[in-house]
Amino acid sequence: MITRTIAECIGGRPLRSVQCNSTVADACRRLREYGVGALAVLDGTRLAGIISERDVTSRVIAGHRDPMLTLVREAMTREPKTVPAHASVADALQHMLDGHYRHLPVMQGEDVVGMVSLRDIPTEYRLMYQRFREAHEAQSMG
Repeated sequence: MITRTIAECIGGRPLRSVQCNSTVADACRRLREYGVGALAVLDGTRLAGIISERDVTSRVIAGHRDPMLTLVREAMTREPKTVPAHASVADALQHMLDGHYRHLPVMQGEDVVGMVSLRDIPTEYRLMYQRFREAHEAQSMG
């Protein structure tokens, strides 16, 4: 089956999230429990940001902060780039590669409904996109 939209790509997987008032240690436990690299950060039901393994290492561990005392809202990435559930896989992949993101929250209107990871995007899409960019850059230079 060819995956056409991000909604198809994430396949109804439940939203993995943490509240912004939780501790980073709690977020890390959830990352491990769910086997994911990033969580949506919610303020009530509203998307406030995302917290990834990279955020934890660069903003908490490398910053010599205690994960048991540091709140998620202090370490999260604010105002993350998002993608609508109806977006094409190619559009999401372009945002991820151009912005050097590995995770994008998936939105349906104002509601966050999931998280797409670079590893969720089929390998053939990534390879085709990379080849297209290389051919485009070669044309631009020649």
